[in-house]
Amino acid sequence: MGLAHLTAQERTIAELAATGLTNKQIGARLYLSPRTIGTHLYRIFPKLGVTSRAALRDALAAAGPAAAPATPPDRSSD
Repeated sequence: MGLAHLTAQERTIAELAATGLTNKQIGARLYLSPRTIGTHLYRIFPKLGVTSRAALRDALAAAGPAAAPATPPDRSSD
């Protein structure tokens, strides 16, 4: 499997996790609970064949420039 098997939301969560954000920080940006983020990551990891966030970052980077993690806008003041 690979990036093509991720939903749009899974892809966004994977990219945010790869930048080093915690589940709580990702949840705040996407208006989801940290537990929901954890569930998504639980499903994303096997799809990409990874077992850690560091491996997730490497898998996204290896997929090419379009798949590299993007720095999302800071919505902490919203």
